[in-house]
Amino acid sequence: MKVVQTAIPEVLIFEPKVFSDNRGFFFECYQQKFFDAATGYPVSFVQDNHSGSQQNVLRGLHYQVQQAQGKLIRVIAGAIYDVAVDIRQNSSTFGKYVGAELSSENKRMLWIPEGFAHGFLTLASWNEVYYKATSFYAPAHERSIRWDDPEISVDWPLNDVKPIVSGKDEAGAWLRDAELF
Repeated sequence: MKVVQTAIPEVLIFEPKVFSDNRGFFFECYQQKFFDAATGYPVSFVQDNHSGSQQNVLRGLHYQVQQAQGKLIRVIAGAIYDVAVDIRQNSSTFGKYVGAELSSENKRMLWIPEGFAHGFLTLASWNEVYYKATSFYAPAHERSIRWDDPEISVDWPLNDVKPIVSGKDEAGAWLRDAELF
């Protein structure tokens, strides 16, 4: 497994070593000792989530103000543009984001630690996203920052297409008004 640093040091891209032959492929997508060494601290996952979405669905930017969730994101089918936004007020990268294309083809995974908002845009006709979370889903503590917040200015690869966004995400807060870490 290869670890790729991003512009925000705590957000990491994992590129697994894939073994392929005429039967198909195999790769180790998670290994606790390696992951803990790469992040620099022990991480415990308590919940796995799996979503399916058609093309041009934009989910996010989500986070929980209590029971904050770290997430290890990967794509099982299709492709997404995955985004992590630093919402830690005392961070030197506050309000900045990291974006990466994750796909079933490149098999990359994105580690997003606690203190970040997360969102993604689906790029293929059908997309399945699978992720591990460090805390249980807590609807009472869930918050959303608008995907189109000009202060963050995520460069979503929309290609002049209007994304499909839930009503809840459309009603998200602006970064300047959001409850943060």
